[in-house]
Amino acid sequence: MKEEKKIIKFTIFSIVFVAILGTLLHFTFEWSNYNPFVAAFSAVNESTWEHLKILFVPMLITSIIGYFYLGKNVSSYLCARVFAIITALLFTTVFFYTYTGIIGSNITILNLLSFYFAIILGEYISYRFMLSNLTCNKSKAIIFLVILTLCFVIFTYLTPQIVLFKDPLTNGYGIVRKS
Repeated sequence: MKEEKKIIKFTIFSIVFVAILGTLLHFTFEWSNYNPFVAAFSAVNESTWEHLKILFVPMLITSIIGYFYLGKNVSSYLCARVFAIITALLFTTVFFYTYTGIIGSNITILNLLSFYFAIILGEYISYRFMLSNLTCNKSKAIIFLVILTLCFVIFTYLTPQIVLFKDPLTNGYGIVRKS
């Protein structure tokens, strides 16, 4: 019962933290005067990929924080966090491409609402997974998080020329050049 209360507290903390930091990361690259280091963890353009980055980075941070708070006592912690991240990223991607494909345009309020819903959904999945005490391969979870982190950083600087990475405002890819 004590662990369940800790898991609930962590889940609430994580939802709030990810929502606030993710929102701020949408602007930090510009606020930093286009600092190349800040680009690694901030949105550098308006592409879907960069919006996934501002969801991933805060969730990764809360996963690291939570490991020290819960991870040593909750055997399924790392896998729960991986599933939370995957759920949030997939929901965001599927929802965005589905609704824009149906209506033919991008609506800012739907993007914002889907961002916050993805956070809540991912954190709920994490919460349920942690309570289930399912077995977890911690090594695979860590490898997955490392690979995903590397993808977000590398693709910021070496951006693939595919739709997921295309900025709909500039039709460019990767880091926005300072005007």
